[in-house]
Amino acid sequence: MSASVFDLSGKVALVTGANTGIGQGIAVALAKAGADIVLTARRDPAETRQMVEAEGVRAHVIMADLSSIEPCQRIVDEAVETFGKVDILVNNAGIIRREDALDFSEEDWDAVMDVNLKVLFFLSQAVARHMVGWASQDGPRGKIINIASMLTFQGGIRVPSYTASKSGVGGLTKLMANEWATKGINANAIAPGYIATNNTTALQADENRNRQILERIPEGRWGDPADIGGAAVFLASSAADYVQGHILAVDGGWLAR
Repeated sequence: MSASVFDLSGKVALVTGANTGIGQGIAVALAKAGADIVLTARRDPAETRQMVEAEGVRAHVIMADLSSIEPCQRIVDEAVETFGKVDILVNNAGIIRREDALDFSEEDWDAVMDVNLKVLFFLSQAVARHMVGWASQDGPRGKIINIASMLTFQGGIRVPSYTASKSGVGGLTKLMANEWATKGINANAIAPGYIATNNTTALQADENRNRQILERIPEGRWGDPADIGGAAVFLASSAADYVQGHILAVDGGWLAR
């Protein structure tokens, strides 16, 4: 297989939650593959923008709070107005709240479900409505990549709304594939393992939990956001045109043990 199937030159990728962590790692990887990048974040992703532009591609920043669906259509409209289209959507933005299930609040439930599941769906819907205007099964294809989790497969501890939302991401990814495959859109997900980001700071700082996590990972280390980049490039590229509704675990072997 030629390396050119992984070439994203001329493509436009919209990455949410792009200011740090996994979102930054994915944005830079897609830029290295040649895609122009639309960076969406609540806080200015200046560092990510600099890293993207250092790869010789274009970057555009859209500031948006994805705690509600209000900015979804605006994001798509501005991305299309700026770069002419959106070929790739990476739904990376997400939050987590930790508390025992017996004490978990409705506020924390709603906050996580809104960002991780509701907004993910409605932003995907807005992008898919744009994609069906030009995508086709035998021509250029649109790519939607959702960020799932190990908790798409497992129950977790003290994160009930996060577990529910990431289980839902797995289901929605399959639903999108079922409905949109014939329209020229690939919908898949990446399930990162334990990645060293701000979302996992509490776990890394917990000596007992950190030890337990590392003991289970065959690779013996926390993942780096860059470890997710290769999977994103694959799913965004023509090499994955026949991959639909799949949840790709990038976990250092966590699920294998």
